[in-house]
Amino acid sequence: MAREPFDDERLAAMLVHGPQRTRVEIVDHDPEWPRRFERRAVQLRQVLGERARLIEHIGSTSVPGLAAKPVVDIVVGIDDPDDEAAYLPDLEAAGYDLRVTEPGHRALRAGDPDEPVNLHCYAPDDVETRRYLVLRDHLRTHPDDRDLYADTKRELARREWDDMNYYAEAKGPVIRDILARAGWVEP
Repeated sequence: MAREPFDDERLAAMLVHGPQRTRVEIVDHDPEWPRRFERRAVQLRQVLGERARLIEHIGSTSVPGLAAKPVVDIVVGIDDPDDEAAYLPDLEAAGYDLRVTEPGHRALRAGDPDEPVNLHCYAPDDVETRRYLVLRDHLRTHPDDRDLYADTKRELARREWDDMNYYAEAKGPVIRDILARAGWVEP
């Protein structure tokens, strides 16, 4: 099922701090990104224990050789992300700030400006969780698609965006094409 396109009203409803104009910075791959993920994964296992059914490094920083925003993306599988009382206070106490709330998904941000992290909480078997992992694994083994994705991101980063979510949405057609080549069939 395809997600509805964003508009200012929809974004305002899901963004805790509201839309924020931004310019996207794309940098060459940094070999430190996997180590940053590992440090955060250890912390998340300590904070969440068995409530974290999976912890995976996702997004462009998880793909060796892929240019990316210097923000490590992590997906954590939580049985019921809508049950915030079951996990959110512990994440907030560990320094994570709630940024997005929508049915079945919470996104949080942590880290100082030099080591930012985006944390996505979905159910472990959520279609978004599976899509993230299929895209990551395909890009790790298909340099042509990795380069296409990098070129697309660099092109889109040349403009200013009313919110980061509009930038992410603009990458959608290329991501869908890459996922199709990876054998992804939209449920």
